[in-house]
Amino acid sequence: MEPALFLCVSSIGVFAIFLLIFGFAAYLRYMRYKETLALAEKGLVRPQKNGNGAGNGKGALRWGIVITALGIAMCIGLYPFGWLAGGTSFPLNFGPWMVIGLIPTFFGLALILIYVVTSKNGSSESAEETNMIAPTTAPEENDVFEETDEGPEEVN
Repeated sequence: MEPALFLCVSSIGVFAIFLLIFGFAAYLRYMRYKETLALAEKGLVRPQKNGNGAGNGKGALRWGIVITALGIAMCIGLYPFGWLAGGTSFPLNFGPWMVIGLIPTFFGLALILIYVVTSKNGSSESAEETNMIAPTTAPEENDVFEETDEGPEEVN
């Protein structure tokens, strides 16, 4: 196979893979949009996602750990290229190819730092859990309560 034809075919293949991945992501987003519209037509609201740590910053911590580990693994895997380069004058065989692993490493460390800076001091509980106040008196049988933003209020 000629080099120009090989380059053209491989470029089209890589482009097709990216097109397939991003096309699928766009399709999923479109389907979520259509589902939201169908719920809105019925007067319903999509429930919030709180199952995987959304809203308390744990997502940033999880992704930070994953991306940092990926970057460190790439650095370890790319380090031997310093010896393969032969007579290079890079200190400790730490050449420009290491940037491929260093960028995700520092991006992941930045996500971990964001979690540390924005998290509450030594508290893993949410503010809603720590500020709950127990009622002083038990409700009677014929008391009627109405739900408001501040909590239940007694209606006479």
